[in-house]
Amino acid sequence: MRVDVAVVGRGAIGMASALALAREGRSVALIGPEPPQSRLSPGQDNRVFALSARSRSVLEPLGVWAALPPERLEAVTDMRVHPSGATRERSLDFSAYAAGVDALAWIVENGALSQALSQALGFSPVRLVEGTLAALTAGPRDAYARVLLDDGRSLEARLVIGADGAQSAVRERAGIAADWRDYPQRAVVANFDCTRPHRGIAWQWFGSHGVLALLPLPAGAGSGGRFSIVWSAPLALAEQLCNASPQALAERVEAMSDRVAGAMALISRVDSYPLRIGRMAALIGPRVALVGDAAHGVHPLAGQGMNLGFGDLFDLLGALRGAEDPGERLTLRRYERSRAEPVLTMQTLTDGLQKIFDPDTLAAWSPLDRPIQWARDLGWDVVARSSLLKRLLSARALGG
Repeated sequence: MRVDVAVVGRGAIGMASALALAREGRSVALIGPEPPQSRLSPGQDNRVFALSARSRSVLEPLGVWAALPPERLEAVTDMRVHPSGATRERSLDFSAYAAGVDALAWIVENGALSQALSQALGFSPVRLVEGTLAALTAGPRDAYARVLLDDGRSLEARLVIGADGAQSAVRERAGIAADWRDYPQRAVVANFDCTRPHRGIAWQWFGSHGVLALLPLPAGAGSGGRFSIVWSAPLALAEQLCNASPQALAERVEAMSDRVAGAMALISRVDSYPLRIGRMAALIGPRVALVGDAAHGVHPLAGQGMNLGFGDLFDLLGALRGAEDPGERLTLRRYERSRAEPVLTMQTLTDGLQKIFDPDTLAAWSPLDRPIQWARDLGWDVVARSSLLKRLLSARALGG
């Protein structure tokens, strides 16, 4: 098989990449095992994403956005961010109305997004190749990269896109170095029915407990509201949360969130994931481009990991548009340069916020911990009182 583009990885970013490039008229092969189909009912899928306007702009022309079931999609019209223990007056409030947009983000379940993308692939010319990457060879002067699968089959492509996640085989085979650093935290995720309606508001609390986010979900029958939580908690606390009874966990979340959701009742599994930051030596190699988690890792406190991946795809499409050879180095360099600033900005922001609220980090800076906390709180108050700064932050988030 010989194609213009081979996309490795059948997660959301990989499927969207294959669909978008096929729509541009490229011949595309999508390589990887078929993702499992979610059989969870609404509210039970605890892996959710807050998709930005740019991410939506990638999915809409593919017919994927319209295919998302409304009972698995919720608009975020307001976001309220608090430092732990702060008064409501010190919150950072972001409003879709003030920003002049329909929504700040849309919360969608992972299973629903994957299913909509899989359905779209069934109506596309994308060639689906079941298999796992075993080897990848491409030199600076080669017209094609050669992809070898674990079952002995091979194909050639003018460009290979690595969309195969944090442990990317494409990145490894292309010889692109990755620098990973673990955070002393785990992300605890779960969904809850609540007695109070969310009114489209997402909430976040920063503090020594880590970062607790409440993301609005479509309300279930008989419930006042429904939230998905992502609690980036220190390791000892994360273990306590995962081992707590459903009632005890709900009470911990209620107390930490100032009971903005009222009484809460667990309706899903409780899962946890390690948190890491990943910086890659490059985003491209000979006839190779990385996107999504293969290209970068960020702390989830801003909920921008998936949006960065769709931003990669958006800019890659722009770089490839009109290019006769999609794997030509100058073309790929345009893509790499376009992603340098947004990825660095998001990594610096999320890593910095994690550090200045992490008690272990502050303890390591003793006796400077007090001045650092004072400067942090002063900066927070400046942003909280400035409508201009909040508009700039909101515009950055909406840009994806």
